[in-house]
Amino acid sequence: MAERIGREKLSREDGYLYYLGKDGFVWRTPMKTNSRGRKAKVGSEKVKRETGFLYFLDKSGYVSRAKMNRKGR
Repeated sequence: MAERIGREKLSREDGYLYYLGKDGFVWRTPMKTNSRGRKAKVGSEKVKRETGFLYFLDKSGYVSRAKMNRKGR
């Protein structure tokens, strides 16, 4: 089960992929079908990463994390 760690709600646009970058901010990049889009930083909230977790933007628009199942690694 995922836990919400972000306090800032972000709105999504069609044609973009949203991810948490190495710098701790949420970024968006255009998908292959979106030829006019550009890569841009979306949020102003910085998230500190911990090892063993997968970070993503949930359906509500908040940054969430889930424990990775690594099968003993």
